[in-house]
Order: sequence, then C-alpha cells, then structure tokens
Amino acid sequence: MTTPVHNTPISPENQNAPLATLSLSAYWHCFLGVLTREYLRFIQQRTRFLSALIRPLLWLVVFAAGFRAALGIAIIEPYETYITYEVYIAPGLCCMILLFNGMQSSLSMVYDREMGSMRVLLMSPLPRWFLLASKLLSIALVSLLQVYAFLVIALFVDVEPPLIGYLTVLPALLLVAVMLGAIGLFISSRIKQLENFAGVMNFVIFPMFFLSSALYPLWKMRESSEWLYWICAINPFTHAVELVRNALYMKLSGEALAATLAITAVFSVLAVTGFKPQRSGGRG
Repeated sequence: MTTPVHNTPISPENQNAPLATLSLSAYWHCFLGVLTREYLRFIQQRTRFLSALIRPLLWLVVFAAGFRAALGIAIIEPYETYITYEVYIAPGLCCMILLFNGMQSSLSMVYDREMGSMRVLLMSPLPRWFLLASKLLSIALVSLLQVYAFLVIALFVDVEPPLIGYLTVLPALLLVAVMLGAIGLFISSRIKQLENFAGVMNFVIFPMFFLSSALYPLWKMRESSEWLYWICAINPFTHAVELVRNALYMKLSGEALAATLAITAVFSVLAVTGFKPQRSGGRG
C-alpha cells in the first residue's frame, strides 16, 4: 500500500496541477502546523507569558526609578531631545523579551530532541532547513505578542514613541527575534544533555544583555573602560538593540541592520547544519 504524501484530497480540477504547486501547499501546511503548535504551547503556559513581562517591567518601573538620577541621558540618536531613563531602556527591554524567549525555546528544542518529538518532525519529507526555519519564525511571531504587550504597559510610565513607530519597529523586532532564536538553536545543537543547558545559558543570556547598550549608552561605558566598550560594541545584542531603538523612532541604523542580517545568516546556517537528525534522542 502506498502512503500518501499529505492528507489534502486531490479534487478532479487539481489532479493535473503542477508538482511545484502541490509542494508549495505542503510547505505552507507544514509552517502553519509548526506555528499552531507554538501558539498553543504559548497560550497553555500562562506563567511563561507573565514571567516574560515581569523581568522587563521590573527594570522599567523599579530599577529605572533608582537609576534615573544617576544616569542622565544626553541627546543621542535617534532621540532629538533629552529623554528619561525609562524611554532609553525600553527598546533594550523589548529585546530582553526576545532574548529570553529565544533561549527558552532553545531549551524546549533540547527537551524535544531528548523526548523524540524533534525526531518525528525531522522525519518529514520536507527539507530540514525549512523545518528549523519554520520553528524559528514561529517562535519569533509568538514572541512579538509579548513585546507589544510590554509596549502597551510601558505607556503608563510615559514611554510614548510615535504611533507609527509601533509599525516601523515590527520588521526590526522580527529580524532580531529570528537572530536570537538562531543563536539559541546553534547552542542547543551542540548540547547533548538537558542538564547542561542551564549552565550554558548563564554564560550566554546575562553577558549578552548586560554587555550591551540595552541599559546604558556605549559612550558611558567608554568613559569607564575602553576594553568593556569594545566588548559591548561587538556584542550581537548591541546591534539588535540599536536596530530596534532606531526603528521605534522611525529611523534606520544601517550599521545595526547590516550586522544583524549578517549574524542572523551565519548562525542560521550553523544551526541548521549542526542540528543533525542522528543527534536526536541521544543523551551522549
């Protein structure tokens, strides 16, 4: 008995449809399936949604109140006037949500691989690069819901970017989410045991976040230490934050965009080539 390629019935009018058209349909249904699975996981894990908001809100409401006087912000790009500390750190906190979500999703990839669900996904006749790309894009789209929820709450502490900025920042947020997800997927592809993941993440999440321009301008870091400044300057998360910061105020940082695109491409290739099916289910 021949196993059908997909479950979609072929009507008389599309029996003679080109194979390419049927293949595109298979790709689309696969992506929708992965996206639906991520969305259902998201709405079923309400604590995940709340924890993703609590972290940046603590920085925005509690820490910003204490640092406001000590860290006065001068007129810097993309701002055209003096701003409060809350306004400055808001884009970095948006990226914090994407960072933690990307790494947590990588943790789920390690768990799925050990439990066998990733093995099932990779048994699909569709190419592995498309399956993993669908996973990354689905995680990114779900993360955007949390970012916009945070931006709405931030309005209550006078973080009010231009209204059109909520639209212009969307492509930047999506690109950053994919970049951070690709970095997380690359790391997870190198981890064979779930127990090792938490330790590795502590050496990735916190350095990426604190050694960036998310909480303070780079020129302030340069006043303190030249070598710390250069570490922050080459940090991929810094470019992600600056891309989002400029996009939120309807400006484009060409340097940040180029760096983010390059980093996304490199880690996407490394993640796809490193996530080999024969690693699935192994505990090493």
